[in-house]
Amino acid sequence: MSSNCGEDEKELVCVTGAGGFIGSWVVNELLQRGYRVRGTARDPADSKNAHLLALEGAKERLTLCRADVLDRASLRAAFAGCHGVFHVASPVSNDPELVPVAVEGTRNVINAAADEGARRVVFTSSYGAVHMDPSRSPDAVLDETCWSDYDFCKRTDNLYCCAKMMAEVTAAAEADARGLQLAVVLPCMTTGPMLQQTLNFSTNHVARYLMGTKRSIPNAVAAYVDVRDVARAHVLAYERPGARGRYLCIGTVLHRADLVDMLRDLFPQYPVTAKCEEDGKPMAKPFKFSNQRLRDLGLEFTPLRKSLYETVLCLQQKGHLPVIQPQQRAYL
Repeated sequence: MSSNCGEDEKELVCVTGAGGFIGSWVVNELLQRGYRVRGTARDPADSKNAHLLALEGAKERLTLCRADVLDRASLRAAFAGCHGVFHVASPVSNDPELVPVAVEGTRNVINAAADEGARRVVFTSSYGAVHMDPSRSPDAVLDETCWSDYDFCKRTDNLYCCAKMMAEVTAAAEADARGLQLAVVLPCMTTGPMLQQTLNFSTNHVARYLMGTKRSIPNAVAAYVDVRDVARAHVLAYERPGARGRYLCIGTVLHRADLVDMLRDLFPQYPVTAKCEEDGKPMAKPFKFSNQRLRDLGLEFTPLRKSLYETVLCLQQKGHLPVIQPQQRAYL
């Protein structure tokens, strides 16, 4: 597998959930590197996928096809002739049905990829499968060896985390059984510009703080990463012959109040949320983490300030935020 996909060897790869926030950027990154890409969608003709066909290189090297992760035959058709598969498709919800659907869908993807002779699968998991463990010491470094506590996630109704954990375990077991190379990327709260038109969970999160519609800031820390870094992480994990296992994709960890302060500093003309929730506890402290495995693959992380700035510009351009002229220009 070449990391320099040259003119004479444009590999065909497939991306599930190609039209989503992360999936769209994975498709874009692959096209920029010269790959031929097949993207799956439930309805390829839906106008919400039009942005993919407008990407540079899409006319020559991108095709969209209909596939459903619960329909193995449709996946086999999508993966036919592909060297590799990027399994990005995943709903973000707390639906109790999400766990069995995520597990069965992942099992189908891994086996369909193996059936069609793919060599490698890059699976999009989540930081939710790593950090939800109340017994972890505050001084411990969060890295790829960490797993969330399944019972704690279930008890606290974090079913999305349960689904991601079980899907990741399933991916590893099935890939091992079928002799497939597997790399897993675990992104956290993802910011940055959208390629798709519709708002997604994390960009809506930024918009709500910026417009003050989220009334208060929780006394909590969160991990953030730029969506373009997540896409590069996927492609690096695919291209590096020795890449295996988990890759924690975190750019920075900070208190929500610091995130909001950054937004207020960049865009003082907006009514940014200012009230902190009074929970009687000391200010939550950012935890230590390691993104060294991805750095070792060659990934350089985008500063959060730059990512947030470009998120807001994108939200303005796509009509999700009113354009309020600043008194003076905000500088990065």
